[in-house]
Amino acid sequence: MINHLTLKNFKIHKEADLPLANLNILTGLNGTGKSSVIQSLLLLRQSYLNNNALAKGLLLNGDLINIGTGKDAFHISSGKLLEFSLLFDNRKKINWKFKSNTNDDFLLQAKYLKSLKNYSLEKISLFNQNFQYISAEHIGPMENHTRNSLMVKYNRQISEKFGRGEYVVHFLEKYGSDEVVSELLHHPKAINHQLLKQTDAWLGEISPGIATEIQANPFNESQLYLHFTYKTQGDDNHEFKPENVGFGVSYVLPIIAAVLSARKGSLILIENPEAHLHPSGQAKLAQLFALAAQSGIQLIIETHSDHIINGTLVAVKKYETEGKGISRDNVKIHFFSRDENEHASKIEQLPVLEGGRIRHPPYGFFDQIKQDIKILAGF
Repeated sequence: MINHLTLKNFKIHKEADLPLANLNILTGLNGTGKSSVIQSLLLLRQSYLNNNALAKGLLLNGDLINIGTGKDAFHISSGKLLEFSLLFDNRKKINWKFKSNTNDDFLLQAKYLKSLKNYSLEKISLFNQNFQYISAEHIGPMENHTRNSLMVKYNRQISEKFGRGEYVVHFLEKYGSDEVVSELLHHPKAINHQLLKQTDAWLGEISPGIATEIQANPFNESQLYLHFTYKTQGDDNHEFKPENVGFGVSYVLPIIAAVLSARKGSLILIENPEAHLHPSGQAKLAQLFALAAQSGIQLIIETHSDHIINGTLVAVKKYETEGKGISRDNVKIHFFSRDENEHASKIEQLPVLEGGRIRHPPYGFFDQIKQDIKILAGF
């Protein structure tokens, strides 16, 4: 598990230092570097998976992320030396330095710390199959889904291109009968502990009474249909195409599948999980994230949702009062803003206190509703 991430001269991050825990929430104003934190990890993974290009340098464009050229990767005041540093829970540390000689470099020269020259990267979740990335621009409602045995069966990935979750239905078809490993993630309403039924149960928290059905068609595609529990003239098993159900269910499906299928020690990166979801659904998703993190899965989540934040804090309080949720020691909330003089990201860690409280939150931390209420109340 990654305990610390340091970035120097990467995009808006002139110098960023992020202590990490099991559940990490990145929030704050737009254009302040939240996505860049996730992109830094994607660049490392992308470079490693591309014929171990990471041994030579940083591959700026590939299947996971496109940054552009060296000019796009470096901070505007950079001296053309970019640095990523990862500290792990076993106190091992890896540091990469990337150097660019021109603005057109697509592969930047790398250097390892001598102390870990022979360290095996394949043991780290960021670089192996115990990893999932679900981007903000992943798939919407569709009936037919592409199958890819290399990515799903051998690499155990829900996504191949830019975190779109394009193989989620094939993934559920392949692993749907596998049991969800963590007991903390077992939904009480699921008929068994298998991934597909657990996915249906958690989807039911987003849209009550829903269930999935997956079929294979002759064109080597996986077909997804949705069912709802209802009683009309004895028919309670009518199937609906995802296009006729709405965006929320399809959008959240890869997120739920990624979390429930994760093993202890896995790393999951998720952007804007709240999109298309009702506030109650967002709160339930935060509960799922908290339980996964408490079970030993590491999540890094970028969000603009106060319901994701509040749902996490509720999970902290429930852990203290009921033993169900997440310990506050396993949560890190980072608030991002921008130094306009240097065009550099400023990151403030907000300690989670006993009872799931955040004392003296900074200006801009989900305070818009308070400002609106003051105006509406005539203050």
